[in-house]
Amino acid sequence: TDKASVPNQNQNNMLRVRCLRGGSRGAEAAHLIGAMVGRAASGWVSRVFRSTSSSAAAQLPLTVDEPVTEHAPEDCPVCAFNEWDPLEEVIVGRAENACVPPFTVEVKANTYEKYWPFYQQYGGQTFPKDHVKKAVTEIEEMCNILQHEGVTVRRPEPIDWSVEYKTPDFTSTGMYAAMPRDILIVVGNEIIEAPMAWRARFFEYRAYRPLIKEYFRRGAKWTTAPKPTMSDELYDQDYPIRTVEDRHKLAAQGKFVTTEFEPCFDAADFIRAGTDIFVQRSQVTNFMGIEWMRRHLAPTYKIHIISFKDPNPMHIDATFNIIGPGLVLSNPDRPCRQIEMFKKAGWTVVTPPTPLIPDNHPLWMSSKWLSMNVLMLDEKRVLVDANEMTIQKMFENLGIKTIKVNIRHANSLGGGFHCWTTDVRRRGTLQSYFL
Repeated sequence: TDKASVPNQNQNNMLRVRCLRGGSRGAEAAHLIGAMVGRAASGWVSRVFRSTSSSAAAQLPLTVDEPVTEHAPEDCPVCAFNEWDPLEEVIVGRAENACVPPFTVEVKANTYEKYWPFYQQYGGQTFPKDHVKKAVTEIEEMCNILQHEGVTVRRPEPIDWSVEYKTPDFTSTGMYAAMPRDILIVVGNEIIEAPMAWRARFFEYRAYRPLIKEYFRRGAKWTTAPKPTMSDELYDQDYPIRTVEDRHKLAAQGKFVTTEFEPCFDAADFIRAGTDIFVQRSQVTNFMGIEWMRRHLAPTYKIHIISFKDPNPMHIDATFNIIGPGLVLSNPDRPCRQIEMFKKAGWTVVTPPTPLIPDNHPLWMSSKWLSMNVLMLDEKRVLVDANEMTIQKMFENLGIKTIKVNIRHANSLGGGFHCWTTDVRRRGTLQSYFL
């Protein structure tokens, strides 16, 4: 609906006001001003061209069901800079049709030995149906509670993950769309699809594409990281994991099942604190993947690699979960080797209590420390497991209200509240909280 060949003075003034209102996001607003001026100028050139070529004009218009627009940052449906600003919209995963991944070398390196027989027996089949049914009920109740707290809840599409697929490099079945945190990360007004590292998760993005296309049409940036081939070269086929001691030794040496053959990463290995984003090299995130993110987000964001005494590193948020400005939960069983860096920056490091989940509860893809895998609704409200009374008390002592939800059966599929969600929009501005 552009009526002028270039923005007039009033439009310029309006854009300047937007830029000022954007606070720390002024740079993004300034970028928008340039983009709008550029589009206006290019539109003028296009109109001149069309006036001299009616035959070309017939081919130029683009027809879509919904208009694709670019909005000012404050109008964008996707916008989050950290893990604790007031949550307005969230994607919550689905347990429906969840399948056990085939027992490949990368799955073996990321699971506990006591569950290997389970994978060997059920790989490629659905998880126990009664268990999944209970998980579905739990997550539905979690969605209801989030909505009651004023949060808009979105869900991925249900897909049959048992269907076998084949690429030129491998054959596999799928897994699930239960953990949006693993595959999607929002940085500012950009939603980034992670390439993943498990073959069983190669096509997991398909469940989220309708949502992401909607966000894109409404103004969000959308980036898909380079998709790895996941050929045999990406994995150390002889990765020696027989005991926990083996794992500790290999992790300390910086050796993982994924090689540096091509970039790979899961989004859940990154955690945000404004202009600073922290990441670990893990079994599913390699240095090439980290470097891709560093270059992609520079210079606005800084990527910091941190490491932990962890025999089985995979996803950072049950090890190092940032819950407020300068406030982090640090797993006592997996101490951070760079913790002094945070203390020198004035951060408060909180050690969460030992989880209460019983030993006989199945956790096929995770540890008991999902108790600290919490979702902040804002600085003073947290979604926490209803069964974990000790960590509830810890939050209360910090002046944070606990919203208690039971997702024990959902935990078995590999995640806590942070894993089961991707925060799409939080109300806040880009700030620096570190150094």
